[in-house]
Amino acid sequence: MRLLIVAVGRLKTGPERELCARYVDRTLKGARALGLSGPDIVEIGESAARRPDDRMAEEGAALLAALPEGAQMIALDPRGTQLSSEELADDMAARRDRGTRTLALLIGGADGLSPPVRARAEKLIAYGRATFPHQLVRVMLAEQLYRATTILAGHPYHKG
Repeated sequence: MRLLIVAVGRLKTGPERELCARYVDRTLKGARALGLSGPDIVEIGESAARRPDDRMAEEGAALLAALPEGAQMIALDPRGTQLSSEELADDMAARRDRGTRTLALLIGGADGLSPPVRARAEKLIAYGRATFPHQLVRVMLAEQLYRATTILAGHPYHKG
């Protein structure tokens, strides 16, 4: 199963980009043995629309357009369910075992996700009630994907 992060905004050179790349690289190294590939990252440009609703709509349409046909989708949304690392790993394994070809994980822009994106998602997940910059959310998601692969591999990185 291919893991795909689709995110609004571009990570500029700096510590967030380096840390995200480190976790993506670690995930890539262990994923193949688990029947996984990626995570690949698709960056969507931020909308220049004036109104927040228009920005959300434009970014949402671009997020959905970036999804491969038949991809299952999890969206990061503060109104979503908080999952433990083990629950994310179990969810990924179950999708892989059911034959899911692509699991896309979406990160919206500063205004959040449009209603059509939230409606299309099979699951909405949150990293708590606090608001985080999208750059940090991308790092946190990349780390959680790496952690999920270590859980599935029985690796000691995950200490619960």
